[in-house]
Amino acid sequence: MRELGHKVEETLKRIQAHKGVIGTIVVNAEGIPIRTTLDNSTTVQYAGLLHQLTMKARSTVRDIDPQNDLTFLRIRSKKHEIMVAPDKEYLLIVIQNPCE
Repeated sequence: MRELGHKVEETLKRIQAHKGVIGTIVVNAEGIPIRTTLDNSTTVQYAGLLHQLTMKARSTVRDIDPQNDLTFLRIRSKKHEIMVAPDKEYLLIVIQNPCE
């Protein structure tokens, strides 16, 4: 279990080091942030809203085809690109500047 935690930390550090990455957030199944590189209010806002959106997207994918599931969600706005990688127990959210 300790090794898994170390690998997760290393992966998060590697992602955070990518050019243009503003922040990373790991959210548990209840939508509660458990790891973040952003300030508290930003983290809480992104975690809550993206958890809801991801659950809605997952539900939509399953409604269209019950054999299917959401594997990745990518949102691009004028200011940012937000990537969400959902897992059974966690969401990995990466926010980056798409211009960089």
